[in-house]
Amino acid sequence: MKLELLKAHVKNVEWGGKTALKGGVLTVDKAELLKAVADENFKKVDAELARPGESIRIVPVKDAIEPRFKVEGGGQEFPGVVSDVEPVGEGKTFVLEGAAVVTCGRIVNFQEGIVDMTGPAADYTPFSKTMNVVLIFEPVDGLEKHDYEKCCRIAGLKAALYLAQKAYEAGAEVDESKTYEILNFVESMKSYPGLPKVAYLYMLQTQGLLHDTYVYGIDAKRILPTIIHPNEVMDGAIVSGNCVSACDKNSTYTHQNNPVIRSLYEHHGKDLNFVGVIITNENVTLADKRRSSSYAVKLAKMFGVDGVVITEEGFGNPDADLIMNCRKAEAAGIKTTLVTDEYAGRDGASQSLADAAKEADAVVTAGNANMLIELPKLDKVIGYQDYANIIAGGFDGSLRADGSIEVELQAITGATCELGFTRISAETW
Repeated sequence: MKLELLKAHVKNVEWGGKTALKGGVLTVDKAELLKAVADENFKKVDAELARPGESIRIVPVKDAIEPRFKVEGGGQEFPGVVSDVEPVGEGKTFVLEGAAVVTCGRIVNFQEGIVDMTGPAADYTPFSKTMNVVLIFEPVDGLEKHDYEKCCRIAGLKAALYLAQKAYEAGAEVDESKTYEILNFVESMKSYPGLPKVAYLYMLQTQGLLHDTYVYGIDAKRILPTIIHPNEVMDGAIVSGNCVSACDKNSTYTHQNNPVIRSLYEHHGKDLNFVGVIITNENVTLADKRRSSSYAVKLAKMFGVDGVVITEEGFGNPDADLIMNCRKAEAAGIKTTLVTDEYAGRDGASQSLADAAKEADAVVTAGNANMLIELPKLDKVIGYQDYANIIAGGFDGSLRADGSIEVELQAITGATCELGFTRISAETW
């Protein structure tokens, strides 16, 4: 499968009479955008713009999506959700790189996040550096939370597709082209003799009660672990529908730009043979955890891999899935590297994960989500700032009378993303 991403760089975003991209400036027809995302279950939908460096706070943030439109090849972006259920991952896809659709609204209250476009929090969220088109939703009275979440999720995806399609059709110029291609699994096994064969074991959040991830429109809690081509992931086959803590929520944007997949592609054929991706779920019951971990490792064994990179989403209960995957893979003779974050207490002295094993001896951390951070008052708030007192990482009194906020990093969208899509880095000396 060969996928070519046609990237048009977005350097600014403005309202205008026509949705188009020219000279790096994305103009958006606000009325047409709102019409594209309209739903009878919304009492009100509004849209705002938020640019890097502006004194703007967005809260509570649910998801972020990169605008994309498939211009050649089978299927269309976000298959099974806002387009037909056809395979993606091949052909050409137009990308508005540097832009994002951010969804915001009162959904489950306590597991949404904060994006500041300037100040200390902007140093932790990747979405302080994107040109954001923010959708703010208000549901009709009596709408169930899971129905509201679905409407918000679909509206965000529709908006992302709308922006990219309109910009492409208006003649947006492509600034950069990047091609991704690996052979099918059988042929990959025979390629690059002498290089270690590596697969990516991709854990998807599926704990239910709005902790959901969708693969071709199917709630991933309903699947057994299976194989997916990395290009499918990069082409919109996986979308976020969950409300886990903001710091390590894998947004749809993060799935589209999964840095583990990109890194494995960069090393492919050089110092490793990247054979593909195994997706698995994060279950609630012990029996389901055992079933999925055993099945995922069985798939890795069938393809004879030497090593797997394992990432998780969330913390606490999913830590058990992470460690179970690690132990079973190591017992099968497959070397593992884990990518996670830590909840080690505000002083960093507590146990970082809810589960541990001696086999987990190669672990990459995305940071300690319990670290406290102070956010100054900003000039403009998009959304509802009072949620700072109840979102995960916040507490009673987080929102101060002067408009400043004290929270843990847990409340900052993408701050400790367990795919490594974060602004935190390490330094050796």
